[in-house]
Amino acid sequence: MADIVCISPIDGQELVRRTTASGAEIAATLTAMRAAQKDWAHVSLADRAAILRRFIEIMRLQNEDVTIEIAQQMGRPVRYGGEFRSFEERANYLIDLAPSALAPSLPIDPRDGLTRYIARVPVGIVFVVAPWNYPYLTAINTIIPALMAGNGVLLKHAAQTLLVGERFQAALDQAGLPTGLFRNLVLSHDDTARILSSGSVDHVNFTGSVEGGRAIERAAAGTFTTATLELGGKDPAYVRADAKLDFAIENIVDGAYFNSGQCCCGIERIYVHDTLYDQFVDGFAAMTSSYVLGNPLEQTTTLGPMANTRFADLVRGQTAEALAKGGKALIDPAGFANDKTGTPYLMPQAVIDVDHTMSIMRDENFGPLVGIMKVSDDASAIALMNDSDYGLTASIWTQDLDAAEQIGLQIETGLVFANRADYVDPGLAWSGVKNTGRGASVGKLGYDGLTRPRAIHLRKV
Repeated sequence: MADIVCISPIDGQELVRRTTASGAEIAATLTAMRAAQKDWAHVSLADRAAILRRFIEIMRLQNEDVTIEIAQQMGRPVRYGGEFRSFEERANYLIDLAPSALAPSLPIDPRDGLTRYIARVPVGIVFVVAPWNYPYLTAINTIIPALMAGNGVLLKHAAQTLLVGERFQAALDQAGLPTGLFRNLVLSHDDTARILSSGSVDHVNFTGSVEGGRAIERAAAGTFTTATLELGGKDPAYVRADAKLDFAIENIVDGAYFNSGQCCCGIERIYVHDTLYDQFVDGFAAMTSSYVLGNPLEQTTTLGPMANTRFADLVRGQTAEALAKGGKALIDPAGFANDKTGTPYLMPQAVIDVDHTMSIMRDENFGPLVGIMKVSDDASAIALMNDSDYGLTASIWTQDLDAAEQIGLQIETGLVFANRADYVDPGLAWSGVKNTGRGASVGKLGYDGLTRPRAIHLRKV
């Protein structure tokens, strides 16, 4: 057992301290959950939905307090109002989707005297290892469909957002979820590895770094525990010659810097057609320079600190490397007096005159930093967008949606946007390629990953 501590990025002071669960508590939790899940699997979808809708309402009523807690734990400004508007929309959508997603699949060739179909049955226990950057939304992507599908859920939340797991536990208990079916435990990395290597869970959903995903796979090796992994990203935006320029600038700036760039699908590299390049760069710089870096508890702040000083230091290092190789910083630091080396307070920055020999265009930074390159045509943009070890989302900014679709089919990515970015559509699938991970969450495919097919073949005699 050890203490897990959340240090607030606002002032560097300890905010929360919790002791990890003991081995005996972990074992008892998993035993009780296995028993509770067997009963839950026989509860109707309507009854499961009723409990989870009560849970959503209980969470919604906490939004004001939670918005402040998020700012204190990971630095997102309170002016943005927390996560519960999207949380509520997404959770209700996933509940509504359950009857069709879990409905039996019929063969395409009916046969006389036979009843044949494929049922979707729960995997058993789903282990959610959740990140800090969108602590409610990322967790709900799996928790709601896992419970709707008849599973038990074990939640390990990130050290930076310890209070989030406690909010989930209290709200689900208050909503009337059966005792033991959901548990939030404070766990170390070693505890997580031991749970996976023991084979005591049936599926793990992990959102985090590439190295973290590899550690999850190593721990689960040989257990046949299935996994959904959402790992790193280096998401590109391509501004075509026919883009609606003001609209593209406004939305790409937001897609790059919202949440201090700490978004799984945040824009980290931008390719602009040479006919729009100068106008784009000027507009991008002007809009970015309007951000206000400061204390996230103040309503005037539009950019809070990064969650941890070491994250900010990584971004500072990537910027320095790009400048040393001939890149040019676009944003004047004079407008960001709160940017201080050795702290998580970091200004938004864009670098031009960059290329793919630089880390800024190849390696994830997960911060308020982008590189901007000029391209001559679609083929050049596609080649550069695909020149990456990652592939979560890509956005194309154009008024020609047919062209966007054709370009999108050539990009090595999990999701393609046209004229938007940084959005999770619960009706589709959230999935990545290359080092971004494997599997899918949300949508029907998310339900498929949390269930197993059971073929039913009944012959009348």
